[in-house]
Amino acid sequence: MAASYLWQWGMENIGTIVTVVSAIAAVLGALASRAETRKQHQLRTEQLRQSIDSASLDWGNTAIETLASAAMLARNRHVMDSDRAFQEARADSLTNLSTLIDRGRMFFPNLAPDRHGLNKDGAYQGFRAPILDSLVWAHEEVHALTREGGPTSEDSAAFIDACRKLLVSELQAHLDPRRMDQLLGRYTKQKQKHQDDAISRSGALRDELLTRRPDLSIDFWNRDTPKPETQP
Repeated sequence: MAASYLWQWGMENIGTIVTVVSAIAAVLGALASRAETRKQHQLRTEQLRQSIDSASLDWGNTAIETLASAAMLARNRHVMDSDRAFQEARADSLTNLSTLIDRGRMFFPNLAPDRHGLNKDGAYQGFRAPILDSLVWAHEEVHALTREGGPTSEDSAAFIDACRKLLVSELQAHLDPRRMDQLLGRYTKQKQKHQDDAISRSGALRDELLTRRPDLSIDFWNRDTPKPETQP
Protein backbone atom coordinates (compact mmCIF):
# COMPACT_ATOMS: atom_id res chain seq x y z
CA MET A 1 0.00 0.00 0.00
CA ALA A 2 2.71 2.40 1.00
CA ALA A 3 4.79 1.52 -2.04
CA SER A 4 1.84 2.07 -4.32
CA TYR A 5 1.16 5.45 -2.71
CA LEU A 6 4.76 6.55 -3.08
CA TRP A 7 4.79 5.46 -6.72
CA GLN A 8 1.64 7.40 -7.45
CA TRP A 9 2.99 10.47 -5.59
CA GLY A 10 6.21 10.24 -7.52
CA MET A 11 4.48 10.06 -10.86
CA GLU A 12 2.29 13.04 -9.99
CA ASN A 13 5.31 15.14 -8.87
CA ILE A 14 7.86 13.93 -11.37
CA GLY A 15 8.57 17.47 -12.53
CA THR A 16 9.31 18.67 -9.01
CA ILE A 17 11.55 15.69 -8.31
CA VAL A 18 13.53 16.26 -11.51
CA THR A 19 13.95 19.91 -10.59
CA VAL A 20 15.17 19.13 -7.07
CA VAL A 21 17.57 16.45 -8.30
CA SER A 22 18.90 18.78 -10.98
CA ALA A 23 19.41 21.53 -8.40
CA ILE A 24 21.29 19.16 -6.09
CA ALA A 25 23.43 17.97 -9.00
CA ALA A 26 24.16 21.58 -9.96
CA VAL A 27 25.23 22.45 -6.39
CA LEU A 28 27.46 19.38 -6.18
CA GLY A 29 28.95 20.20 -9.58
CA ALA A 30 29.62 23.79 -8.52
CA LEU A 31 31.31 22.62 -5.33
CA ALA A 32 33.44 20.15 -7.25
CA SER A 33 34.36 22.82 -9.78
CA ARG A 34 35.26 25.25 -7.01
CA ALA A 35 37.45 22.63 -5.34
CA GLU A 36 39.17 21.89 -8.65
CA THR A 37 39.71 25.60 -9.31
CA ARG A 38 41.24 26.02 -5.85
CA LYS A 39 43.45 22.99 -6.47
CA GLN A 40 44.61 24.38 -9.81
CA HIS A 41 45.33 27.77 -8.22
CA GLN A 42 47.41 26.13 -5.50
CA LEU A 43 49.25 24.11 -8.14
CA ARG A 44 50.03 27.22 -10.20
CA THR A 45 51.15 29.05 -7.05
CA GLU A 46 53.45 26.19 -6.12
CA GLN A 47 54.87 26.04 -9.65
CA LEU A 48 55.53 29.79 -9.56
CA ARG A 49 57.15 29.48 -6.16
CA GLN A 50 59.38 26.64 -7.37
CA SER A 51 60.35 28.71 -10.41
CA ILE A 52 61.30 31.66 -8.21
CA ASP A 53 63.17 29.37 -5.83
CA SER A 54 65.09 27.84 -8.72
CA ALA A 55 66.06 31.27 -10.05
CA SER A 56 67.05 32.57 -6.62
CA LEU A 57 69.07 29.40 -5.96
CA ASP A 58 70.95 29.94 -9.24
CA TRP A 59 71.62 33.51 -8.14
CA GLY A 60 72.72 32.31 -4.71
CA ASN A 61 75.10 29.72 -6.14
CA THR A 62 76.71 32.37 -8.32
CA ALA A 63 76.98 34.71 -5.32
CA ILE A 64 78.65 32.02 -3.19
CA GLU A 65 81.17 31.28 -5.94
CA THR A 66 81.85 34.99 -6.46
CA LEU A 67 82.49 35.58 -2.75
CA ALA A 68 84.76 32.54 -2.59
CA SER A 69 86.73 33.89 -5.55
CA ALA A 70 86.92 37.32 -3.90
CA ALA A 71 88.32 35.76 -0.73
CA MET A 72 90.88 33.87 -2.79
CA LEU A 73 91.85 37.12 -4.53
CA ALA A 74 92.41 38.71 -1.12
CA ARG A 75 94.58 35.80 0.00
CA ASN A 76 96.70 35.65 -3.16
CA ARG A 77 97.02 39.33 -4.10
CA HIS A 78 100.53 39.67 -2.71
CA VAL A 79 101.86 36.88 -4.92
CA MET A 80 100.23 37.92 -8.20
CA ASP A 81 102.62 38.39 -11.12
CA SER A 82 102.02 42.10 -11.66
CA ASP A 83 99.93 45.11 -10.68
CA ARG A 84 98.08 44.81 -13.98
CA ALA A 85 97.07 41.21 -13.25
CA PHE A 86 95.86 42.25 -9.81
CA GLN A 87 93.88 45.23 -11.14
CA GLU A 88 92.19 43.08 -13.79
CA ALA A 89 91.27 40.41 -11.26
CA ARG A 90 89.93 43.00 -8.83
CA ALA A 91 87.90 44.72 -11.58
CA ASP A 92 86.33 41.39 -12.55
CA SER A 93 85.46 40.68 -8.91
CA LEU A 94 83.92 44.14 -8.42
CA THR A 95 81.87 43.84 -11.61
CA ASN A 96 80.52 40.43 -10.59
CA LEU A 97 79.65 41.60 -7.07
CA SER A 98 77.97 44.79 -8.29
CA THR A 99 75.88 42.84 -10.81
CA LEU A 100 74.84 40.29 -8.20
CA ILE A 101 73.70 43.04 -5.83
CA ASP A 102 71.22 44.46 -8.33
CA ARG A 103 70.16 41.04 -9.62
CA GLY A 104 69.47 40.06 -6.03
CA ARG A 105 66.96 42.89 -5.68
CA MET A 106 64.64 40.86 -7.91
CA PHE A 107 64.39 38.22 -5.16
CA PHE A 108 65.09 40.24 -2.01
CA PRO A 109 63.37 43.65 -2.19
CA ASN A 110 64.21 46.34 0.32
CA LEU A 111 62.57 46.18 3.72
CA ALA A 112 60.15 48.91 4.92
CA PRO A 113 60.09 50.80 1.57
CA ASP A 114 57.44 53.16 2.95
CA ARG A 115 59.64 54.33 5.83
CA HIS A 116 63.00 55.20 4.31
CA GLY A 117 64.50 56.62 1.12
CA LEU A 118 61.22 57.73 -0.40
CA ASN A 119 63.08 60.15 -2.66
CA LYS A 120 64.98 57.30 -4.34
CA ASP A 121 64.03 55.07 -7.25
CA GLY A 122 61.50 52.40 -6.34
CA ALA A 123 63.92 49.47 -6.10
CA TYR A 124 66.13 51.44 -3.69
CA GLN A 125 63.50 52.73 -1.29
CA GLY A 126 63.61 51.23 2.19
CA PHE A 127 66.41 49.26 3.85
CA ARG A 128 68.45 46.80 1.87
CA ALA A 129 67.97 43.13 2.81
CA PRO A 130 70.83 41.67 4.92
CA ILE A 131 71.56 39.03 2.28
CA LEU A 132 72.44 41.83 -0.14
CA ASP A 133 74.38 43.69 2.55
CA SER A 134 76.79 40.76 2.61
CA LEU A 135 77.62 41.39 -1.05
CA VAL A 136 77.87 45.14 -0.55
CA TRP A 137 80.31 44.83 2.35
CA ALA A 138 82.42 42.35 0.37
CA HIS A 139 82.36 44.67 -2.65
CA GLU A 140 83.74 47.51 -0.54
CA GLU A 141 86.45 45.30 0.95
CA VAL A 142 87.56 44.19 -2.52
CA HIS A 143 87.40 47.77 -3.78
CA ALA A 144 89.79 48.84 -1.02
CA LEU A 145 92.26 46.03 -1.68
CA THR A 146 95.74 46.88 -2.93
CA ARG A 147 98.35 44.46 -4.16
CA GLU A 148 100.69 45.54 -1.37
CA GLY A 149 99.93 47.16 1.98
CA GLY A 150 96.66 47.44 3.88
CA PRO A 151 95.21 44.61 5.98
CA THR A 152 96.87 41.24 5.72
CA SER A 153 95.65 38.86 3.06
CA GLU A 154 94.14 36.48 5.61
CA ASP A 155 92.43 39.34 7.46
CA SER A 156 90.70 40.60 4.31
CA ALA A 157 89.82 37.09 3.21
CA ALA A 158 88.36 36.27 6.63
CA PHE A 159 86.10 39.32 6.43
CA ILE A 160 84.85 38.28 2.97
CA ASP A 161 84.31 34.74 4.27
CA ALA A 162 82.17 36.18 7.10
CA CYS A 163 80.10 37.97 4.46
CA ARG A 164 79.68 34.70 2.58
CA LYS A 165 78.48 32.92 5.72
CA LEU A 166 75.80 35.58 6.22
CA LEU A 167 74.68 35.17 2.60
CA VAL A 168 74.53 31.36 2.87
CA SER A 169 72.52 31.53 6.10
CA GLU A 170 70.03 33.98 4.62
CA LEU A 171 69.69 32.04 1.39
CA GLN A 172 69.03 28.82 3.32
CA ALA A 173 66.37 30.56 5.40
CA HIS A 174 64.76 31.81 2.20
CA LEU A 175 64.70 28.36 0.57
CA ASP A 176 64.21 26.08 3.61
CA PRO A 177 61.45 23.63 2.57
CA ARG A 178 60.40 23.25 6.22
CA ARG A 179 59.25 26.85 6.13
CA MET A 180 57.68 26.91 2.65
CA ASP A 181 54.21 27.35 4.08
CA GLN A 182 55.42 30.52 5.81
CA LEU A 183 57.41 31.85 2.87
CA LEU A 184 54.74 32.32 0.24
CA GLY A 185 55.24 36.02 0.78
CA ARG A 186 58.99 35.45 0.38
CA TYR A 187 61.76 37.29 2.19
CA THR A 188 59.80 40.13 3.79
CA LYS A 189 57.53 37.63 5.60
CA GLN A 190 60.31 35.93 7.55
CA LYS A 191 59.82 35.49 11.28
CA GLN A 192 60.70 38.75 12.97
CA LYS A 193 63.35 37.18 15.23
CA HIS A 194 65.21 35.69 12.29
CA GLN A 195 65.03 38.97 10.40
CA ASP A 196 66.26 40.92 13.43
CA ASP A 197 69.17 38.51 13.87
CA ALA A 198 70.14 38.90 10.22
CA ILE A 199 69.95 42.69 10.46
CA SER A 200 72.15 42.63 13.54
CA ARG A 201 74.75 40.44 11.82
CA SER A 202 74.73 42.69 8.77
CA GLY A 203 75.11 45.76 10.98
CA ALA A 204 78.08 44.17 12.78
CA LEU A 205 79.78 43.46 9.45
CA ARG A 206 79.10 47.02 8.33
CA ASP A 207 80.61 48.43 11.53
CA GLU A 208 83.66 46.21 11.12
CA LEU A 209 84.01 47.34 7.50
CA LEU A 210 83.84 51.01 8.50
CA THR A 211 86.44 50.39 11.19
CA ARG A 212 88.69 48.68 8.68
CA ARG A 213 88.05 51.27 5.96
CA PRO A 214 87.48 54.62 7.73
CA ASP A 215 87.66 56.59 4.48
CA LEU A 216 84.77 54.68 2.95
CA SER A 217 81.96 56.79 1.49
CA ILE A 218 78.78 55.36 3.01
CA ASP A 219 76.29 57.07 0.70
CA PHE A 220 77.01 55.22 -2.55
CA TRP A 221 75.42 51.91 -1.62
CA ASN A 222 72.51 53.14 0.55
CA ARG A 223 74.07 51.47 3.57
CA ASP A 224 71.46 52.47 6.12
CA THR A 225 70.05 49.42 7.87
CA PRO A 226 67.03 49.37 10.16
CA LYS A 227 67.42 48.71 13.84
CA PRO A 228 66.04 45.33 14.94
CA GLU A 229 62.60 45.67 16.43
CA THR A 230 62.52 45.18 20.18
CA GLN A 231 59.93 42.79 21.50
CA PRO A 232 57.62 44.21 24.23
